[in-house]
Amino acid sequence: ENTIADILTAAESLFLNKNYADVTVTEIAAEANVTKGALYHHFPSKEDVYLTMMHADLEDKRHMLQEAVEMEGDCQSRLRRLTEIFLELPREKRDLIKLVRRDINIFKDPARGRLVRAYQAALPEQIESILIDGLENGDLSPADARLLSWLFVGMVEVTLTAYAQEALVDHQSLLDYVLDLFIHGASQSEMQKFERETYTFEKE
Repeated sequence: ENTIADILTAAESLFLNKNYADVTVTEIAAEANVTKGALYHHFPSKEDVYLTMMHADLEDKRHMLQEAVEMEGDCQSRLRRLTEIFLELPREKRDLIKLVRRDINIFKDPARGRLVRAYQAALPEQIESILIDGLENGDLSPADARLLSWLFVGMVEVTLTAYAQEALVDHQSLLDYVLDLFIHGASQSEMQKFERETYTFEKE
């Protein structure tokens, strides 16, 4: 188990910093400080290392984010908690989820389909569950919950860019911005109010 954990940790670092095609089994073994023989004992190929790494990470995220799905409260407070849990992860762990979109077309079914399914279960489907409750409770205007869930994922992904991280300063500012924009929209009055409050806070 320790050897497997070392291999997967090494793989995370390499696949985050290099394209999938540029990472070799030799590099993964060296980074993990194990022999190639030891690596092949547990994983028959680079693809198997990668897919095991991604499935393990997505399952961890699914379990963590489930806290927000199961908590009491209105739609906005539960979305806030779910996003907060995600943002509290180390940057490398947050960035791992981006690899699904980057690398998905490398794989063929059934591996591709299983990876897509794991991603959906980890993130958008949990958001969709919160949104369905919000629609039923009248917290949100009538809309397609699945489409809204993907829009929310996209908004959070944008806030992980370097520009957004610089502009929004910290996680609380980021949370306020995303949730205000998602719940209230980009109307001039709402966004000016938020930006004015953020500017005043930063000056203080």
